[in-house]
Amino acid sequence: MDVFEKPAVIDEDILKNLGPFSPLAGTWEGDQGIDVSLSRNGPVETSFRERMTLDPLGPVVNGPQVLYGLKYATTAWPLGQEKPFHEEVGYWLWDAKEQQIMRCFIVPRGVTVNAGGHADVHSTILEMSAEAGSEIYGILSNPFLDEAFKTMRYDLRITLHEDGSFSYAEDTVLKVFGKEDLFHHTDKNRLTRVK
Repeated sequence: MDVFEKPAVIDEDILKNLGPFSPLAGTWEGDQGIDVSLSRNGPVETSFRERMTLDPLGPVVNGPQVLYGLKYATTAWPLGQEKPFHEEVGYWLWDAKEQQIMRCFIVPRGVTVNAGGHADVHSTILEMSAEAGSEIYGILSNPFLDEAFKTMRYDLRITLHEDGSFSYAEDTVLKVFGKEDLFHHTDKNRLTRVK
């Protein structure tokens, strides 16, 4: 640990209000990642490692709505390389009253996603989605990406495993300029807690 970093202290009162996100608080790493993206010559598969931090927060009060969540950041590097190829920051949010889970994030390409779904406090599989044009769970892009690589849909499935690890699979559906078929940019990984 860097001598200037303060160790993370998890507030137990917040932790007990995180619903199905409670097991995810902490720092995680995984090197089993597979990214399938589009290149000029078609789909390309990249193996990657990843580090994700999920820091508890809350309550966030929106009038009668009360949210608890995790502020998160993730960085991914192709295996064997030092320069990351993906970063994102955002929030995973839990609305206990409505049993809604949300993942709100932005990537430094100028894309913002607000994905959501239903879950209960005991769920071990969490699914969230967003669609372009939706005013509830939607996707926004900068003008270039909206024309050249428009994100049409985003689907995420998180699985909490009995050994304490978790895995995810996400599908970002793109409408690529000049192409008739939609492209499925997929990512998956399994992460374990950093001790």
